[in-house]
Amino acid sequence: MSSVMSNDANLYTLLDAAFVRAGERPAIIENGRTLSYRDLRRQTAQYANALITLGVTPGDRIMVQAEKSVSGVCLYLATLKVGAVYNPLNTAYTAAELDYFIGDAEPRILIIAASAKAKIAALAVSKNIAHIETLEPDGSGSIADRAAKCSDTHTTVPRQSSDLAALLYTSGTTGRSKGAMITHNNLSSNARTLSEYWSFSSNDVLLHALPIFHVHGLFVALHTALLNGATMLWHAKFDLDAVLKDLPKSTIMMGVPTFYTRLLGSPAFTRDSVKNMRLVISGSAPLLAETHVEFEARTGQKILERYGMTEAGMITSNPYAGGERLAGTVGYALPGIQVRIAAPDGKILPIGETGVLEVKGPNIFSGYWRNPEKTKEDFRADGYFISGDLSVMSPDGRVTIVGRAKDLIISGGFNVYPKEIETEINELPGVGESAVIGLPHPDFGEGVVAVITAAPGATPPTETAIIAALQDRLAKFKVPKRVYVLADLPRNAMGKVQKAELRKQYETTFKG
Repeated sequence: MSSVMSNDANLYTLLDAAFVRAGERPAIIENGRTLSYRDLRRQTAQYANALITLGVTPGDRIMVQAEKSVSGVCLYLATLKVGAVYNPLNTAYTAAELDYFIGDAEPRILIIAASAKAKIAALAVSKNIAHIETLEPDGSGSIADRAAKCSDTHTTVPRQSSDLAALLYTSGTTGRSKGAMITHNNLSSNARTLSEYWSFSSNDVLLHALPIFHVHGLFVALHTALLNGATMLWHAKFDLDAVLKDLPKSTIMMGVPTFYTRLLGSPAFTRDSVKNMRLVISGSAPLLAETHVEFEARTGQKILERYGMTEAGMITSNPYAGGERLAGTVGYALPGIQVRIAAPDGKILPIGETGVLEVKGPNIFSGYWRNPEKTKEDFRADGYFISGDLSVMSPDGRVTIVGRAKDLIISGGFNVYPKEIETEINELPGVGESAVIGLPHPDFGEGVVAVITAAPGATPPTETAIIAALQDRLAKFKVPKRVYVLADLPRNAMGKVQKAELRKQYETTFKG
């Protein structure tokens, strides 16, 4: 790679070229208000200058826990533009969880809702955060006010391909969340690949109802649309009536399985609803084969399921054209990305055998933030990343995810690791021990379920009491939907809890 290319690898530079070409074409339409690409450029420059007035320098982390807004898009783009590192957090995280993230990421700026500012002011001071700014769902807030006073011209800060663009926290099955370091090249390579593979163009209209603190909505949906000067119909969240209204105006929709089950549950969702749709994508959680079949029967269109993860962006995809989209599979490795199936010891397995999916390519993150031990543990010597997902590959390379080597739960598209929940439950009076599992759920992909035992001589707390006790200690998506009590948890000869047995015992929990 030449030095010129190496020093001009800022993802914003790539996107900005598309913005210039798009000119007055609509970039984002929300509730009848249109933001053109020209105005998107101008407002992004204002936010970039606002960040500079706050002392932001290249490499600084900008932590954002704010509801989805168009201003939030400008803030994200501005963070890239000034060479800083975007660090989005799920809006459901509690102050206690925020304490950990702030301590680990050490952001220069924290951007939150005004209603949350007072609750964490002391925490921010104790963690030496330079500035707390606010951003509201309607796009207002102190950071917006600051940006409005700034110049609408700004020179993009050059970045090398290996420089960090984002820091996204991901969950494992043990310990705390880990910060995945995402580079400019990780994002730009994946955006280019998906754009071409899914045949994006400036004529596309993307219905965007996903959150933007998550890879799916922030990187996959946003980047493919922006890179092509396409138009986005912007939804702060998935509202069935609002989505049904915009579907006929759209050519592409990206969603989690929950979106599609809710659409199929409405009599108003018909073949005519998707008359202009050329591509319907599902990801972030397993799509039930029944949903795939029912969607095709209702609309005549097959959902395209793909597979990715925080550490790698998108890895595989069912074909857009020239191949079959099979329910229950996640398709083939995307161009430029290599996948293989291996045993836990790293031995490459023959086609058809189940093992752990390993991945290599320009999309793979550079490692875990300040955690070289975990980084080394999750990479093979030849550079392959160990996904932790149990998979099987067909002779033609099609990948099917059959489970997880670890006990990670994916509920509503969000990663949940059992150990954190078990730790909280085990501290409750009357609880002996607990095991948290994920069970098939028609709406969320997997529902979180806790199985507990009583402490010796104690009466165990009720399901209602446990759920209530966890409401203020865990994000809503982590709180168990059901709690069961057993005399003893099933164990193997080594004393390890057999979660597979628990999943089998309670597998019908959310079925009817």
